Amino acid sequence: MQQSVLITGTNRGIGLEFARQYVEAGWRVHACCRNPKAATQLNTLNGPDFSVHRLDVTDPAGITALAQELRGQPIDLLLNNAGTYGPAATGFGRLQCDPWLTAFRINSIAPLLMAQAFLDHLEAGRGRTIATLTSKMGSMDDNGSGGNYVYRSSKAALNAALKSLALDLAPRRFKVLILHPGWVRTDMGGPHGEIAADESARRLRALIAGATASDSGRFIDIDGSTIPW
Repeated sequence: MQQSVLITGTNRGIGLEFARQYVEAGWRVHACCRNPKAATQLNTLNGPDFSVHRLDVTDPAGITALAQELRGQPIDLLLNNAGTYGPAATGFGRLQCDPWLTAFRINSIAPLLMAQAFLDHLEAGRGRTIATLTSKMGSMDDNGSGGNYVYRSSKAALNAALKSLALDLAPRRFKVLILHPGWVRTDMGGPHGEIAADESARRLRALIAGATASDSGRFIDIDGSTIPW
């Protein structure tokens, strides 16, 4: 039976590669982005089992509307990829409230709202997997350089929320995967990243495919090892 995935933030970077690779693997792919008309590369993908949906993950009503649009359609994998680094000027002394809150809405809150809205779709599927891209920069143990207040704090909050979600959904046989994609050469990661977006997506897909119940709620590095919180 064909598997299905819903992916956020597919207009570029790792999200675009996820969409491309899952289409090539024969999955039913629901690709989400804020402005489908401007997603030039995404729109080059095609197939009877590929669809693009307009979705701004900071809009709870939009999330609910998409869940209603896809009502009755089983989804095996929810892949929360959409994220933001936040404003460039985030050093102490230059912090501002509104950009920080926006980063929290995108990075920390939206993945949980997506999981909540699509829980019935996931229960109807076979995979029962919620995979979310986080960052090692959300690790307290890994923070040896300071700074990056907005990004670090929003990813740390995401990790805490996903750990709770993993525990809450364990009785319903869900896997909640907390994934660090590596330092990737994307618009967010910059040109000096250690791996390309297609390699990151490929390796993450392998981790998702091989995940077991014991991986749920674990902070997983791109190489499969555990990152300290």
